[in-house]
Amino acid sequence: MSIGHLIQTYGYTAVFLLVGAESLGIPVPGETALIVAGTYAGHTHRLSPWIIFLVASAGAIVGDNIGFWIGDKGGYRLARRYGHRVRLDEHKLKIARYVFDTHGPKVVFFGRFVSILRTYAAFLAGTSRMRWRKFLVANASGGILWAGIYTLASYLAGNALQRVSGTIDLVIVGVAVLAVAVVLLFVRRQIGKLGLRAEAAYPEPLQ
Repeated sequence: MSIGHLIQTYGYTAVFLLVGAESLGIPVPGETALIVAGTYAGHTHRLSPWIIFLVASAGAIVGDNIGFWIGDKGGYRLARRYGHRVRLDEHKLKIARYVFDTHGPKVVFFGRFVSILRTYAAFLAGTSRMRWRKFLVANASGGILWAGIYTLASYLAGNALQRVSGTIDLVIVGVAVLAVAVVLLFVRRQIGKLGLRAEAAYPEPLQ
C-alpha cells in the first residue's frame, strides 16, 4: 500500500501515526507522508493544511517523547546487550553521551531535519541521560518548525508536485541519501576528536 493511498484513505490519522512512529525510532517514511499529505491538500483541498500541520507537530512531539522515555528507562541496557549487532560499543556510547551533554538541544532541534537523526535522536537523547526539560523544548520547537515548513511548502507546491508525482519518490530518496552522506562524512571526520574528549570526560564505564 502506497503512502498516497494511506493519506487518501486515512487522512490525518495516517500523518499522525507515520510521523509519530518515525519519531519514536521506527524507520517508516513519516516525512514523506507529511509531504504527500500537504501536496494532496494543495491539489484537492480535501484536507486542511492547518490540521495537517497540527497533527504532524503532535506526532513528532509525542513520538519523540516516547522514544526518549524508552531510551531513558532501558536504552543503555539495550545498547549494551544488542549494540554489537550494529557496531555500537562502549566507546561510541561515550561519544553519544558527550555529544548530548555538550550539544544536546542543538542535536535534537536540527536532528528533526536530518533523516537518520530524526529517527534516532530522541532514543539516543534518553539513553545519554539528557535532561527531559531541555529535550522537550528543543524537540517541540524543532518538530513544530519542521512540520510548518514542510506542510506549507508542499501545500503551496501542490499542483506542481502533482504533475511530477512520478519523480517525487526519487527526489525524496535522493535528498535523503545526500543528507545521510553529509552527516556520515561529518561524523567520520569528527569521531576521533570526539572519542578523545569523551574518554577524558568519562574515564570509567558508563552506568
